Amino acid sequence: MPRDIQLAEKIRLLRQFWRLERRAPTYAEMLDLFGYKSKNAVFGLLDKLAEAGFIAKDVNGRIALLPKLTGTVRILGSIAAGFPTQEEEQETDAVTLDEYLVKNPDRTFMLTVRGDSMIDAGILPGDIVLVEKGPRPAQNDIVVARVDEEWTLKYYVRDAAGVRLEPANRKYKFIRPQRSLEIGGVVRAVIRKY
Repeated sequence: MPRDIQLAEKIRLLRQFWRLERRAPTYAEMLDLFGYKSKNAVFGLLDKLAEAGFIAKDVNGRIALLPKLTGTVRILGSIAAGFPTQEEEQETDAVTLDEYLVKNPDRTFMLTVRGDSMIDAGILPGDIVLVEKGPRPAQNDIVVARVDEEWTLKYYVRDAAGVRLEPANRKYKFIRPQRSLEIGGVVRAVIRKY
């Protein structure tokens, strides 16, 4: 019976290696990385990854991790948001959106926003928020909170009466927990696709 490759897990391990080392692993490193005992198993996995467009192999067998795996996007310079200026395309760097937006990948998750209570904070229905679990919210952080058994996205405000959760839309009133409050995480970024 053929061995189950679990390609998604191998891709996750390769991404993790790339984030730490900023290079593709050697074949010997891949033996350890994937828990394989033979280089043939590594070769078979690399063929599957190449077919799926995650890596490329040159004629000497060296591998390159492709943007589909690393998630890198080139930064080509800057653009004026005020008066128009002459700008030339100038590649300055390549970053992954993960490394740009996510400081703690193991504690970060995403949620799709429903509703309009945070529109004045620039968070619209259909946006995706990146949320970091664990940190204690600071005054006016936007948080994902479970209030009296219901989840919501609001500003975290501490006042003389305790904690209240403030909307960013005048149509809504603030929420003050009556029975329970659990902070699920602090919003670190908002993603909107046009």
